[in-house]
Amino acid sequence: MNTAAGRTRRHFFKKAKGDTVQKNIERLREKAATLPATPGVYLMKDKDGGILYVGKSKKLKNRVSSYFIGSTHSAKTARMVSLVFDFDYILCDSEVEALTLENVLIKRHTPRYNIKLKDAKSYPYIKITKEEYPRLFVTRTRTSDGGAYFGPYGSAGDARSAAETVCKILGIPTCRRVFPRDIGRERPCIYRQMGRCIAPCTGEIDAAAYRAVFADAAEILSGNIRDIAGKMEERMLAFAEREQYEEAARTRDAIGSLSALRDRQKVVSDQKDEQDVFAVASEGAVSALAVLNIRGGALIHKVAYILSPDTILEPDGLSGLICAYYGEENAIPRALLLDFDLPEGEERSLGEYLTKRAGHRVTVKTPKRGRLRSLCDMAEENASEKVRRYMTDTAREDKTLLALAILLGLEVLPERIEAYDISNVGNEHITASMVVYRDGGFNRQEYRKFTIQGTDGADDYGSMREALSRRLSHIGDGTPSLGTAPDLILLDGGRGQVNAVRAVMQEMGLDIPLFGMVKDDFHKTRALTDGEGEIGIATEQAVYTFIYKIQEEAHRFAYRASQGAKRRTLKHSSLLEIPGIGPKKAQRLLRSFGSLRALKAASREELVRIEGISERDAVSILAYFEEKTEKKK
Repeated sequence: MNTAAGRTRRHFFKKAKGDTVQKNIERLREKAATLPATPGVYLMKDKDGGILYVGKSKKLKNRVSSYFIGSTHSAKTARMVSLVFDFDYILCDSEVEALTLENVLIKRHTPRYNIKLKDAKSYPYIKITKEEYPRLFVTRTRTSDGGAYFGPYGSAGDARSAAETVCKILGIPTCRRVFPRDIGRERPCIYRQMGRCIAPCTGEIDAAAYRAVFADAAEILSGNIRDIAGKMEERMLAFAEREQYEEAARTRDAIGSLSALRDRQKVVSDQKDEQDVFAVASEGAVSALAVLNIRGGALIHKVAYILSPDTILEPDGLSGLICAYYGEENAIPRALLLDFDLPEGEERSLGEYLTKRAGHRVTVKTPKRGRLRSLCDMAEENASEKVRRYMTDTAREDKTLLALAILLGLEVLPERIEAYDISNVGNEHITASMVVYRDGGFNRQEYRKFTIQGTDGADDYGSMREALSRRLSHIGDGTPSLGTAPDLILLDGGRGQVNAVRAVMQEMGLDIPLFGMVKDDFHKTRALTDGEGEIGIATEQAVYTFIYKIQEEAHRFAYRASQGAKRRTLKHSSLLEIPGIGPKKAQRLLRSFGSLRALKAASREELVRIEGISERDAVSILAYFEEKTEKKK
């Protein structure tokens, strides 16, 4: 509408909207003026009552009023303020209490505009469990179960390498045996003979001594290598005095491995410093947080996170960012060095809060000169490099997505791409995979698999139709991963698969760009099809590589799912041969023992402790495996 009347109407609506926003801001300014100038937490809400932002202040009245006075806000803050319809507040007795409550509320509500570590969940940790016989392994999931977490590491490879080094140095088992359950069940493996494992399976090391080994592992992972090396040297000399030369030699080799590990770490101080160094860098709308972990004067870890694009990066929110980094499990050092300034008095309140969490005194400071300032500069360089690499990668990804969008005639850049594949074992174990590509990479937390039940044997068209029917039915219902509509759907297959799914979408009234990934005789993607014609991608190298990567990931996930279903069925079918054992009992047995191998080694007493397993069942199970063993002989 380009007529004068149309322009007048648009001007009227724009002015009316502006008047409404201004009246709302005046109302909020008047409400903020009634607040006390005491510590507290405030919650900014939209018109639907949703939490937009959670903040804290030692003077609530001043801080909340500042949002509704003047126009000096950053673009993100101004955007947030324009959406605020109301706010709540909670008075606190101290700044520390306000910081504590702010942290709790941010975790509970995960507000859109609070600082979030965009890719924090993808970073791996090394975990030592809190058990009678602890375990050490790499994980990307942190839970509040009392276990100790070390990291985060820059990559899974770095974490695995560190875990393997520690296990080799201390002789920690890397097998799948579970202790104390598997003590004495089987002979020790070759690693015992090689001196690479302390072999708890023999029963020669008790639980207390075993936990002591893991305490040493925790010290090494925490960076206290000098202390552990000193203890090992004492142990080596004691072995030598008792003429236990083989044990002395093994301990000497472990000390050598410790020294090599120490040499790989960058020494930043000749003092036994225990510090975490934080820095933030921004360029345009992209910001990053870098953290350096210094233990015993050596830089043992460094990691950088991209901050979520909507987050408001202001000084009074940075202490909450630090609290988010430590979560519930990360070890808190005795000193924090910041590359940025916090509001007046907040270094002290943050230190008090972390002191309560850590159980020891924690100091927080922003060095201005000298050796400590140089550490902050190093952290800032890491944050800046993360921003530069992210912007370069994003520009490259956007260029590829733009080329793909032009090639396929899409109206917008596809931010969320879903790809589907079907895998089966003969006419059984038919599984459809859904993989999700967004934010520059595969988001494995949003992957889904669909066990196909409505087809008579292997039927790719019917299987794809069933999988997409189930997936698309969730759009808009709030289901995690499935509630959001994709911008582009890719199917592993040609015209038949595309037309089968398009019919489903038409029945649901959905209009989502849909294409099939057509392969050549060598199982390589050669084109995309919309169900009618084909679009060649061979000449677009970046697009070809991108589509090939997506297709291979969908195939990998589908194949793994179908093979997993096959293995589970084979295990169940084997146990169903035992008199008195049905599907439910077979499932309970496998869930309790974890594998057929462990189940075979179980005693009658262990079997009857399983819910639903009677004495008669236990006797049948033992007789079944005994008969199998005799037949093999």
